[in-house]
Amino acid sequence: MTARPEYLPEQLALLSDVQAAEYISTGLLEGRDDVPSIALNKVAEPLGDGDETRLRVDRVRDLVDEAMNRYRGERPTAADAWLAPRLHETLRLTRREAAEKRLWTYLALGVAPDYVVWRHLPEAKAEGPRGRVARDKFVGPHHKQAFARLWWAAELFRDGADYRPAVVACGNQDMLNSALRLDVIDHRPTALALVQLLERGTVRTGREVNALTPAVNAAAATLMYDIIAPDVESDGEVLREWIAAAEAAVPSPRDTLPEGPDEERASDNAVRRLVDHFEELFAEAPVRGRAPGGQE
Repeated sequence: MTARPEYLPEQLALLSDVQAAEYISTGLLEGRDDVPSIALNKVAEPLGDGDETRLRVDRVRDLVDEAMNRYRGERPTAADAWLAPRLHETLRLTRREAAEKRLWTYLALGVAPDYVVWRHLPEAKAEGPRGRVARDKFVGPHHKQAFARLWWAAELFRDGADYRPAVVACGNQDMLNSALRLDVIDHRPTALALVQLLERGTVRTGREVNALTPAVNAAAATLMYDIIAPDVESDGEVLREWIAAAEAAVPSPRDTLPEGPDEERASDNAVRRLVDHFEELFAEAPVRGRAPGGQE
């Protein structure tokens, strides 16, 4: 199995898709080869001064090690709900910074390729070809890349400082994989309404989630969710203060949830309004195996 990199720098860096291509071998994708970390770091682009504390490699690496230790022997998917809020709280990024694809590529190849393989390598089968990690787990878009998807899930599903809705969302792989693709998921009441439908048990199975999410997205074309369920205004100053506090922050807690930026929570009325609307959409959505009357 792919091993922990032999060399880890002090600070995260940037790695382009072109640079990454040299290190994504068939052996790596099959979990047989390691990434030559010394050679990779020679071509990676340093982030520059000013982010030495906030973007420290050791804190991210410690989280990854803890996740693998905690969930070894279980389904690796279980690690998502634990790691997502802690990765977000550790990497205190603006959304503009988090949109830098090269950062996530470096994290996957330069810091934790062993985690990507552990988390995303398909289970071995007695017969048939050897399984491979999908290449986009290293260099894919934000809704597929191994670490970007977790950071963005925590960002989009948190309710102010509260990461609990993100934990619920990340605990359901169908919701996590489907919702991050939605154009409307940036609207926080929409994200929280989807979580409440999971908590209520309105949607449970992958089939149900995969029927609901496109219906929600399609309805947004004619019904403006931000008008019928307005979100609170984002407070940039609170976010800046939270990011600046990274220098003095202790490592993210292991057994309790961390706290995100202390922004105002979404309106309960707005979320409730969308929950009611989404329940109506789901009742009419075509769920594979469910009869028109709602019976499976």
